[in-house]
Amino acid sequence: MKNLRLKSARAALDMSQQELAEKVGVSRQTINAIEKGDYNPTIKLCLTICRVLGKTLDELFWEEME
Repeated sequence: MKNLRLKSARAALDMSQQELAEKVGVSRQTINAIEKGDYNPTIKLCLTICRVLGKTLDELFWEEME
């Protein structure tokens, strides 16, 4: 499942995938894969991304149950 919330939060800060990747210590390809839903990041990486983007885990990574 695509992570549009992550992409939106990154874009709201006018931050490229490369910039986010450098701030969290991964490759741009990793950020791209997370946004596309092709990669499930570790909880540690999720928390680091949240800190950099000023968001909570729920805001970026929690899937709503229907």
